[in-house]
Amino acid sequence: MHAGYELVDVRFVTEPGGWVLRVFIDLPAPDPGNEAQDVDLDDCERISRELSALLDVEDPIAQAYSLEVSSPGIDRPLVTPGHFRRFVGAEIKASLMHGVPTPQGGERKNFRGILESVEGADDEAKAKVIVDGQPWMFPISDVDVAKIVPDWDEVMKGGRGQVRPRN
Repeated sequence: MHAGYELVDVRFVTEPGGWVLRVFIDLPAPDPGNEAQDVDLDDCERISRELSALLDVEDPIAQAYSLEVSSPGIDRPLVTPGHFRRFVGAEIKASLMHGVPTPQGGERKNFRGILESVEGADDEAKAKVIVDGQPWMFPISDVDVAKIVPDWDEVMKGGRGQVRPRN
């Protein structure tokens, strides 16, 4: 994304007040040995102004809408294989569109557990999540919604509440 930001996710949703174009931005993953930085209000305002001007000129959306630009937050969404790799070791919640087969012959679509690894790349990437001691693999391309589950005890101690990659 422009100006050194990472585009994390874009959602166009209808809410009681009308349509909302919600854009989530972040700073790129830090280099090993450097401390992670967070997107702040100034960053969001800057990108909102630039994006609003671009959308006014291009006018790609026919109906009226509100633009919201924000950081992904402590419970940030995981969208790409890179996002999943960046947060290996974190507790996550994921819902799949189609699901994966279970040993009982059914299908599982919802997972909450520790993200242990990511195997493969691009459209073939799969996440390995440990749920109640059992490993589950699912294709990242089948994810409908996945988010970090914050460690609120760590947050209350002044930490990030998210696990960063192991170097």
